[in-house]
Amino acid sequence: MAATRAAAGRAVATERRVAPDTVRRNNARTRWFHAGVYVTVLVLLFTGWWLTLGEEGAPSVLSQLFGVPDTDLHEWAGWAFAGLAVLGVLLGRRAARTLLADSVRFRRSDVHWLRRWPAAVFTGRFDRHEGHFDPGQRIMNLVMIVLLLALVVSGIGLVTVSGGPEFVWYNRVHRWATYLLTPVLIGHIVIAAGVLPGYRGAWRAMHLGGRIQTRVAERLWPAWLERERTKK
Repeated sequence: MAATRAAAGRAVATERRVAPDTVRRNNARTRWFHAGVYVTVLVLLFTGWWLTLGEEGAPSVLSQLFGVPDTDLHEWAGWAFAGLAVLGVLLGRRAARTLLADSVRFRRSDVHWLRRWPAAVFTGRFDRHEGHFDPGQRIMNLVMIVLLLALVVSGIGLVTVSGGPEFVWYNRVHRWATYLLTPVLIGHIVIAAGVLPGYRGAWRAMHLGGRIQTRVAERLWPAWLERERTKK
């Protein structure tokens, strides 16, 4: 009997060791694409705000580091971001469809989730939602897509038009899109980094293998986690 209980105990211990307590949220290609996007966007924001608010003619830290004028650095980063966006759509059509399809889909239950969201970011007690992204993420996705698209189109316009009313219009759109996008990106970084208690642990979804603890997934994306479990 003692040997049997010991064997059973070892079996349970082994099962606990091999039982997955994490789940992969994003694959390597998605994570690398995301990394490329946020590096280029951060360079664009830094150089853009420096050109707007910095002392005229004074090089920024990035300009001095790379030995390139801020205007050139900003333009190169803009083309790099535009290229990444095109590659993301062409090579990741399925992921792009998932992003758009889930971001534009709202359900009546999402209203309850949004009502509880301000308190839930501190308590972690989110209402259940059925999407791949939570309702807050969906709104942020749409806002960022629209504003980034406006920045790309207006940015291309600024480097292809030499002057006149079109240049003035492109410049106005570019500036206002930057003003609106900056606080949205700051909010995205704060949430994604897990600074707020309700989102603690979420940062691993895009880093260190893209695996998050199942208890984090249950808190943030319960329906998605259930679908992942049914695939196994």
